[in-house]
Amino acid sequence: MSSIKRREFITLLGGAAGWPLVAGAQTYPSRPITLIVPYPPGGGVDAMGRMVAQKLSLALGQQFIIENRAGAGGVIGTRAAAKAAPDGYTLVMMVSGISLPANTGYDLSKDFAPVGLIASTPMVVMTHPSFPAKSLADVIALAKKESGKVTVGTPPPPTVNYFAAELFKSLTGAEMTIVSYKGTGPLTNDLVGGHVAVGINTIPAAIGNIEAGRLRAIAVAAPARSAALPDVATAAESGLPGFEAVLYYGLLAPAGIPRPIVERLNKELRSMIESEEMTKWIVANGGDPIASTREEYAANIEREEGKWAALIKKLGLKIE
Repeated sequence: MSSIKRREFITLLGGAAGWPLVAGAQTYPSRPITLIVPYPPGGGVDAMGRMVAQKLSLALGQQFIIENRAGAGGVIGTRAAAKAAPDGYTLVMMVSGISLPANTGYDLSKDFAPVGLIASTPMVVMTHPSFPAKSLADVIALAKKESGKVTVGTPPPPTVNYFAAELFKSLTGAEMTIVSYKGTGPLTNDLVGGHVAVGINTIPAAIGNIEAGRLRAIAVAAPARSAALPDVATAAESGLPGFEAVLYYGLLAPAGIPRPIVERLNKELRSMIESEEMTKWIVANGGDPIASTREEYAANIEREEGKWAALIKKLGLKIE
């Protein structure tokens, strides 16, 4: 993101500069709010979105309607949110990495106003318990021995999960076949069923199956071990330094939203995340809570997009 775009993005944090304090902002919200979750039901983003909607509904005194608009790795639902009226009655659950291709139909730096971060969770390399590889080194050795035969399941590009798989291949030099799924839910189902050898997924989408022994966590792609999976080594501890991929959950609104409304949303979101109940829920579901300002979320988006854009350029990936 260029410095010019960054300045534009910061301007959009509270809507257009000098937005008037309209009466509608003073009485917000006066009707139900739609939260677009751009992934299928049953996955980690969906679970996070529903919990956030439940808590914000109590805080704001209005019903939240969850609208699952899955497709194209989150692009379809996010594109719909970009075109919604900037009145605070349509929000979207955002996860890292879904605005990079040129043909998404939206630009995060122009078409959205950040509300705030919610949580982060590292990617986890996992397998079915019957898979012969029991460590990250085993997976790499097997992939090199059986070139192209080891399948790695991820949600589709342009998700961070998918980019993590490409980073994994690049760092190991092993030829593996990436299999894309519509979301974390379908991927988890196929991993549990033994239909794909290796999965790179988020902890929230898989923690129940990991704890039940239906999936085996091999390594976390993060600088430090996860509080939810303290016995699972990091990729660096497993002999693969540099393999880091962390998913960030956040809330966005269409650009142009009145400043008082987005500030109210940020205030309630931060209060919710800092509550003991929500903190425990996020940690129990494999995440790390993050209560941020809107400016901090804007900086996070810029940093993450820069990181994965550099990988795309380095590897010459064609992301449709």
